[in-house]
Amino acid sequence: MTSPQAPRPYRKQKRARSEEETRRRITQAAVELHGTVGPANTTVTDLARLAGVSRMTVYNHFPTEVDLFTACSTHWATENPFPDPSQWAAVQEPPERLVRALRELYDWYALKQQMLGNVLRDVPIVPALAEVMDPLWSTYMDGIVHALAHDWSPRDVRAEELRGMLRVAVDFHTWQILTGSGLDDDTAAEQAALMVTGAVRLPSR
Repeated sequence: MTSPQAPRPYRKQKRARSEEETRRRITQAAVELHGTVGPANTTVTDLARLAGVSRMTVYNHFPTEVDLFTACSTHWATENPFPDPSQWAAVQEPPERLVRALRELYDWYALKQQMLGNVLRDVPIVPALAEVMDPLWSTYMDGIVHALAHDWSPRDVRAEELRGMLRVAVDFHTWQILTGSGLDDDTAAEQAALMVTGAVRLPSR
């Protein structure tokens, strides 16, 4: 006697779970490759091999590079939360706020430097990556600058000049240059903050 056929809804749910697991494996494999060789050097063949699927399966789940990069960036950002600029905005004194922000941001850069370095390196040469990362990274950087820019005296520096100096100070490549010259993360943060505050004549309080 044969067992009764499983209800169709169950089979659909089982297939959906299987497809979700396959998509997760591909995404995780892509994140691993992006963090080691970088997006520009990640091939579909290597991705399929690492995920244990066929090339066609990769294309079925991610028809375009934009689809894949979107999934990867979302997955990585969820696993590696960005520092929250709103915590820095609560510090009243602008120089103190800037130093605190740079210390925390530079510490995070140090922890995530391999992935960030690979991705930001490849953005200019991979159009699909730029399509995903440019708005994401620019929005985050703009949020940091906005959190750090308030309460500086408008008599001492123009708003656009201040934002420009802050944008340089918080940039990943600024951290790379400063730490690459031999500074530790905290000293690099302090020096970057001095570059900003030194250009701004703060009023006496």
